[in-house]
Amino acid sequence: MMQEFKAFVSRGNVLDLAVGVIIGAAFGKIVTSLTEDVIMPVVGLLSGGVDFTNKFVILGAIPDTYKGSLTDYAALKAAGIAMLGYGAFVTAVINFLLMAFVIFLLVRQANRLLAKPAEEAPAAPAGPSEVELLAEIRDALKAKG
Repeated sequence: MMQEFKAFVSRGNVLDLAVGVIIGAAFGKIVTSLTEDVIMPVVGLLSGGVDFTNKFVILGAIPDTYKGSLTDYAALKAAGIAMLGYGAFVTAVINFLLMAFVIFLLVRQANRLLAKPAEEAPAAPAGPSEVELLAEIRDALKAKG
């Protein structure tokens, strides 16, 4: 069983997948930072200074023991108060769309690079078909006999 596992892990596809997952995770952090630190502040500025990360609706009762601010999303969430955080959701959707678009561009470019050698390969010279070859062999045999 250990030999089978070694063969499985050493196959190129598994290693490629592992590298892809690791690079994907790092790339996801970059896109998240781009969304949260660059794009969303610009969207907030264009929409009149709205900070989407702190947009939420409180759904449950706030306990009497809660002493934090009622406008602090992170503190309310840490206190376990039921909320609908639509601002965080909008940020996550924009993050996903950016990630999907960049992956689309990468796959599109990879498909173009892979398709070029196949298109540029010269066509094989057309020769006689199998039927024509068999007819030539038949004729050659008739001429000998």
